[in-house]
Amino acid sequence: MGCVPAHPAQFHRKQVLKRAELKPGFKLADRGPRRAPFPLELGRQKRASVDPSSTQSAGRLSQIPASLDLPHRRFAAAPRFLASLLRSFTAAVPRSSLLLRSRVSAAAASWSALCSPPPLRVPTMAEPEMTKAEEDPTKLRLFNSMTKEKEIFTPRVEGKVGMYVCGVTPYDFSHIGHARAYVAFDVLYRYLKFLGYEVEYVRNFTDIDDKIIKRANEAGETVESLSGRFINEFLLDMAELQCLSPTHEPRVIEHIEHIIELITKIMENGKGYEMEGDVYFSVDSFPEYLRLSGRKLDNNLAGARVAFDSRKRNPADFALWKSAKEGERFWDSPWGRGRPGWHIECSAMSAHYLGHVFDIHGGGKDLIFPHHENEIAQSRAAYPDSEVKCWMHNGFVNKDDRKMAKSENNFFTIRDILAQYHPMALRFFLMRTHYRSDVNHSDKALMIASDHVYYIYQTLYDCEEMLSVYRKGGISVPVPAEEQKIVDEHHSEFLKYMSDDLKTTDVLDGFMNLLKAINSNLNDLKKLQQKLEQQKKKQQPQKKQQQKQQQEQKRPEDHVKTLFALETELKNKLSILGLMPPLSLEEVLKQLKGKALERAKLTEDQLQNQIEQRNDARRNKQFDMSDRIRKDLAALGIALMDEPTDQQANRQQTPYPQTSSQVQRVHSAVFGRLDGSLDQVRQMQKRLICPYHQHKPSFRSQASAM
Repeated sequence: MGCVPAHPAQFHRKQVLKRAELKPGFKLADRGPRRAPFPLELGRQKRASVDPSSTQSAGRLSQIPASLDLPHRRFAAAPRFLASLLRSFTAAVPRSSLLLRSRVSAAAASWSALCSPPPLRVPTMAEPEMTKAEEDPTKLRLFNSMTKEKEIFTPRVEGKVGMYVCGVTPYDFSHIGHARAYVAFDVLYRYLKFLGYEVEYVRNFTDIDDKIIKRANEAGETVESLSGRFINEFLLDMAELQCLSPTHEPRVIEHIEHIIELITKIMENGKGYEMEGDVYFSVDSFPEYLRLSGRKLDNNLAGARVAFDSRKRNPADFALWKSAKEGERFWDSPWGRGRPGWHIECSAMSAHYLGHVFDIHGGGKDLIFPHHENEIAQSRAAYPDSEVKCWMHNGFVNKDDRKMAKSENNFFTIRDILAQYHPMALRFFLMRTHYRSDVNHSDKALMIASDHVYYIYQTLYDCEEMLSVYRKGGISVPVPAEEQKIVDEHHSEFLKYMSDDLKTTDVLDGFMNLLKAINSNLNDLKKLQQKLEQQKKKQQPQKKQQQKQQQEQKRPEDHVKTLFALETELKNKLSILGLMPPLSLEEVLKQLKGKALERAKLTEDQLQNQIEQRNDARRNKQFDMSDRIRKDLAALGIALMDEPTDQQANRQQTPYPQTSSQVQRVHSAVFGRLDGSLDQVRQMQKRLICPYHQHKPSFRSQASAM
């Protein structure tokens, strides 16, 4: 006779049948193939985590891992039965097999232990209780690039936030990499204001730089003229993208005096040195250098925007002040005529507006080194108490998996994108990816973003049109409990995701429930209105049973009140994200349609003519021609969607303005209307031909930082 495994969960059904004589008619409840055994240690760990008050078997069964297959869950769910069964095995084993009897007895004792109530778990000193902030998912947490982890945001001064974001060097039109950064921090700015903080937001302009000087000389204009012109263009781009204006937008040339004072302080503290009119910061004098980036000084590159200077004591030393060259703009200083270095400006301006200690410093992740590393070094070298509570950095916009940048000549300006897409489509596209992840630029992704934005605004427009007749008169009925739950849950989810390091991807996903509820209530309200109108025309007396059914169903005012609540919730959250357009929804929808036609290089008449041709082909059963027309339009970014005839008939009876009388419609922000339920939308999307429409109606980005 072989040995029985010591652990009860390790014996197999065949072994049990071989080593024990069961009673007649007795059958094991466990059938099916045997799988990996259930480890006793796992059961003990689960049992130790059960609440002390849960001593009933149901409480213990809930702790069994769902990943276990069904037979093993049955074994784990019946410890008393198995313990009894093992004791019977012990009696059946010959007394001569002492080793076997001892192992079976140990197994029975193990199963008996599972039947006993879990021990009272007393917290130790090493297990502190969770703080209220950790228990509250709506407490704002931000990823700190310095500590490399999410931290609960606690401002230095209660109720007030100081935020500094590095601005552009205005020597050309800004590209969408700039839009990526400033949309991301605009979302943070808006959300902080929504949370009730008084935010002092500073975003600078580096209006004196080698690139500006070179471009001004080539154009035959002054540095101030060139930089001022592109600053104005940048501000126009930001307004198009609905980025709120910062509290302060300082320029370097306005703060030369503060920069000289800061350099003087660094020199007095022995952290800098002067060489022939140039002033350098000595990185050897600052042991904390490279703490933010985590780089090693041995692997450090010599320069960022300037060539290597052999006069420097250490190749990593960087310029605080540069002596003037012939034809350059200059200012007088204790070290002679010259101009500031690149990094010193932000240290001086942030300290001037926010003080030496402030809450948030942001920028693109390409600024971590060398710019922000050097900011930390020179600020603390001058004033050792200088500190930024939270460093935040956004990801790149990539083109063909390479960072988009002017220096790489692989960039698209914001103007280039807005010539083809609506500004809200671009903002939506940038927000679809979490701010710390890289965004990969593609026309397909921009088309999808445009499609989603159109769907949102079309749904809101339909809602506005339906509610327009009810806005003057008040409705006293409450919002139905089911719909109120949708609104409350959406608000809670919005706070949870936004407070978790600004997870805009999940927030945009969450709008689908609101849009689905709006479309569902619009359809139900239209059907109910039609039904009541028909009954009124017939003037037939209702039976008591029909009256009772109508009382149980929702009334028109219930749907109206629901639509008001859903509309308010959706518009409020879109406004917080900067996605609520300043113009009327009708005007924005026209703009989106116009952009789509421009991308397709079609006029409305040309498009309508092709739709009519396809309808004629379908009626004449010329399906090859019909498919060819649809494919040709799909290649231009316009997807045609065939609607069920009964749905079209219903739509013709509604008070909404219809785009055409055909039994088909144009989707993708041309003439599209997604006013059905979400299930109807998904069914229709299965018929789409255009490749960029082959996706679920979800806003989730392909890349999201966790």
